[in-house]
Amino acid sequence: MSKILYLYVKGGPPLEHSFPRIAAKGELHVLALMPVPEAAQRFCTDIVDAPDAPRGEELVEFVARHAKAIGADAIITLSEFAVLLIAHVADRLGLAGAGPNLVRARDKRLMRETWREAKVPIPDFRRVESEVDLLDALTALTPPVLLKPAWGAGSVAQLVLNAHTDVAEAWAEVADALELGSQVGMNELYAQDTDGDLLVEEIFSGTTEGWYPGPGHGDYVSVEGIVAGGVYHPLCITARLPAIPPFTEVASTAPCTLPDHLQRRIEEVSRDAVTALQLDTCGTHTEIKLGKNGSLTLIETGARFGGVMITREIEEVFGIDPIGMLVDQLLGHEVFYPAQMLTTAGRAAASVAVIPTNAAGEPWSTQPLWRPDDVDWSAIVTPGTELEEIPAFSMPRNEPVPVYDPSGGSRNWLGLFVVTAPDVHQLHRDCHAILNGLETGLNSAGTDR
Repeated sequence: MSKILYLYVKGGPPLEHSFPRIAAKGELHVLALMPVPEAAQRFCTDIVDAPDAPRGEELVEFVARHAKAIGADAIITLSEFAVLLIAHVADRLGLAGAGPNLVRARDKRLMRETWREAKVPIPDFRRVESEVDLLDALTALTPPVLLKPAWGAGSVAQLVLNAHTDVAEAWAEVADALELGSQVGMNELYAQDTDGDLLVEEIFSGTTEGWYPGPGHGDYVSVEGIVAGGVYHPLCITARLPAIPPFTEVASTAPCTLPDHLQRRIEEVSRDAVTALQLDTCGTHTEIKLGKNGSLTLIETGARFGGVMITREIEEVFGIDPIGMLVDQLLGHEVFYPAQMLTTAGRAAASVAVIPTNAAGEPWSTQPLWRPDDVDWSAIVTPGTELEEIPAFSMPRNEPVPVYDPSGGSRNWLGLFVVTAPDVHQLHRDCHAILNGLETGLNSAGTDR
């Protein structure tokens, strides 16, 4: 039986979802830099805890030694913060992996420079490593602009700046947000001292006009795919509900309701973007902004699958298992990819990350206790819609809901729900209903106890 080594750190789909799909392909050996949730342990052949493992090149050597010791046939992670490290380990051991160019999909500065050379549509940007650089960039670029960490994920430490922004204050706010993210394990494992690596870019004016027939849709989508031996295979598009300012994602939905010809245009732009990065073998998650007059602009590509439960959405809607397909590819097994990106399906599914705002971004006026089990969901969603809370993303029960933090990104998530419905229109309605009705639902649950 094949032996698969998984490096576990924060990030990626919950292990309760990903581990059984990996374990179906061989013995699952886990090197854990943080504790593995109990619910996921039963899928593992063995778990080695290494909370004090080094970082950088020393961690590459540490993981490589462990992989050799168990005789690993493949090595994988689904975390944004570990993909670069795992690419280096795979190269060192001669195993299939994303290859040395993966750094272009981690460092957003290199990503944009690569795309600019390839003439892939991106907003104008500048590298910034100091307050002076940021001040110069504010002068050179057209505001509003977005200040973001080059190695970040989950929209953490992103700030919208205008021409009159206090640069020193903004710089300090980003530093504080990065420190908070680091405290919960949201930091790069291979590249060191990355908190000072920032970029600032013009904010592309997105719109759903000319794309969707009605309101309530997000102005960007993501293309989920796999690169196999350097060949890109786009699998499907997942759509979004509107992000909460500045850029906190709250829901990914499938299938995408855009007409087929528009989805094919997005597919080709994603192909240009991923091909330019010259990756070898990995999952991909490419975010694309919808613009006026049919224009498209790249946001970013991750050399891993989309987070939360996007891979579960794809399974529910299209009947394929992206995680299992990638593991098979890493093991050298034959994988049958769709001839073209999948666009139509029967049921619909979403990952809904609830935060203390409504769907319009208005912060909650109360701080109810987090007791989703006591909420009367039948008063919120339509009959036929089903919700499943994902424990790995839930805040502790019976604690007050915190106040919304605009620079907190995914740290604002109170809980994550997989929502399924008979069709995408009912799904869309109920995703909005959850975001708009949960504050009242939690307060009512507290009253009814």
